Amino acid sequence: MKIAAIYDIHGNLPALESVLKEIDQAQPDLILVGGDIVSGPMPRATLECLLALGDKVRFIRGNADREVVAAFDGLPLDPKLPEEVREGTIWTAKQLERSHRDFLAELPEQMILGVDGLLDVLFCHGSPRSDEEIITSVTPEARLREILAGVKQNIVVCGHTHMQFDLSIDGVQLVNAGSVGMPYGEAGAYWLLLGPEVMLRRTFYDLEQAAERIRSSGYPLAQDFADNNVLKPPTEAEAIEVFERMAAQRS
Repeated sequence: MKIAAIYDIHGNLPALESVLKEIDQAQPDLILVGGDIVSGPMPRATLECLLALGDKVRFIRGNADREVVAAFDGLPLDPKLPEEVREGTIWTAKQLERSHRDFLAELPEQMILGVDGLLDVLFCHGSPRSDEEIITSVTPEARLREILAGVKQNIVVCGHTHMQFDLSIDGVQLVNAGSVGMPYGEAGAYWLLLGPEVMLRRTFYDLEQAAERIRSSGYPLAQDFADNNVLKPPTEAEAIEVFERMAAQRS
């Protein structure tokens, strides 16, 4: 089986639509959606676009999906979230129906799927042990060994930090699929094609047109999202510096 893995869409429907066109050309047997699906400018349309694909799609939950469910339920959000992110999360929840909330709430945190030429692959959002654990291309090997302790699969696919990488540690290949909707580094939409090899993919799409659609979405962070997540994302070096500082504070 060949699988396309798309992570961290964050309600960026224009990016998703472009990626799905390329995926259609690649003709995978399955699409794995790796979490953080709706938290962004076009949450409802993004989720409904994916659900319309039917049995061809499998989903796991990301930390942002979990927060959207909490916001829908009127529960306290993660106190570590910046105020503007909290505002965006609450707005996202208000765009969804109860059926959307229930779908997100019931998603598994990880999934194991067989892939041609790669045997079983473990798909998770942040890491095998947490949907918000931070892993980047410069995460120390000692911490990677701790994160992957007990993993029986030879390949682990993650997301969460929005930057692609392909690392090997003690016989385990750890791959970040990147972000479809909110990448760091060069602009575009990033995803992963598995089977029989691991192929990091990048889709180019009309960024200016996407930015216009996002600005008119009503999302409270629309201008910032269009400018700093679509047109000119932070560099990987900038993002890694922030993420590694956060990881050190949490350890």
